[in-house]
Amino acid sequence: MTERRNVLDGPLEPCGLDPITGYTRNGCCDDGPDDPSPHTICAIVTKEFIAFQDSIANNLSQPEPDKRFPGLVPGSRWCVLTAKWYEAYQNGVACPVVLSATNKAALDIVPLEILLEHAVDRPKATG
Repeated sequence: MTERRNVLDGPLEPCGLDPITGYTRNGCCDDGPDDPSPHTICAIVTKEFIAFQDSIANNLSQPEPDKRFPGLVPGSRWCVLTAKWYEAYQNGVACPVVLSATNKAALDIVPLEILLEHAVDRPKATG
């Protein structure tokens, strides 16, 4: 098995363990054939982001125990749908992201420059 990589091409770090996140609930924003809509962005959700997602039928505030989904509150770290995060960005309500825990596969949908704008762990400039 190849090592999972983040958007900075480092090892993919866990996004959240309390509550445990990830499509497979392993704490990481993995991608793969079992996830029809990739959950590859590690986000720190905000009130505005949650409200926007709820308004577009991606209910993040309502718990779904059968899916081991606790419902999110502002400040929760969660692997969110990449396309839905990008839609929030396009509507001015993107929430912060953790680059070290955001899967490199997110770059298939969201340009790195946009993720950098919203990063809580933006790398220091070199040179």
